[in-house]
Amino acid sequence: MNNLTSDCNWHHQLSLALANNKIECHFFYEDDFQLLQLNKSLIINTVSLNNRFTAEDLVRLQEKYFKKNIKLVHLWEDLWRTRPVQVIARIKSLLGKNIRIYGRKTKVTKVDKPVADVFLNENHLQGTVSSRYKVGLFEKEELVAIATFSALRKMNHTENYKSAELIRFAVKAGYSITGGLSKMIAYFVEMYQPNDLMTYADRDWSAGEAYTKLGFVQTAVIEPHIYILDEKLRRALKRETQASATAVFNTGSLKFILKF
Repeated sequence: MNNLTSDCNWHHQLSLALANNKIECHFFYEDDFQLLQLNKSLIINTVSLNNRFTAEDLVRLQEKYFKKNIKLVHLWEDLWRTRPVQVIARIKSLLGKNIRIYGRKTKVTKVDKPVADVFLNENHLQGTVSSRYKVGLFEKEELVAIATFSALRKMNHTENYKSAELIRFAVKAGYSITGGLSKMIAYFVEMYQPNDLMTYADRDWSAGEAYTKLGFVQTAVIEPHIYILDEKLRRALKRETQASATAVFNTGSLKFILKF
């Protein structure tokens, strides 16, 4: 794959980074999958750029472990090589190794685009993306979470019905906030009065558990996307007519809606 040839050392780098964060792990093979066991309830499927898997293969593997009450996430090599800090932070969060903050001790306010962009690029696996509204959660004077939302859209199925999308939600690395997302959603709803709020969960990493706890209902399963990688391993959605030897995919996403 030319200069994008898979680096066999990335597994070693990942295990070293976990060890540096006092996270024990061990690799094992299952069929052609190279899996990383972190504890009894969390496994990482490490997906190298050179592979013969399909999205369906990864979904089946995930569902197999789900039936055993084991969470399995898919970590692609390009994501590790471009965003290792964010990957480790997400893994620590899944393992419950964060400092806990209580939402009742925080305050919500609007933040501007530069602040939101910096925070999301530092703390969200997928970085920042365009949005209409940006809301910050502060503990004392420290920004500890960001939620971004779309503009309200009129829906044709009901008169005067408006919907918005929760586009990004991220918490500062090393922290978890009990009641933080619900507090930010309540602020947005009070300010802009949508009839519902929709969002998506990345199936590579989540089944949307945090959303269902807040009353969101899953309404659809979105098909996997194929991405083209550039020379810096940055992803861009593949166009139908576009050919490339360097492509990756995800396992799709789950759509959720919260009605008010």
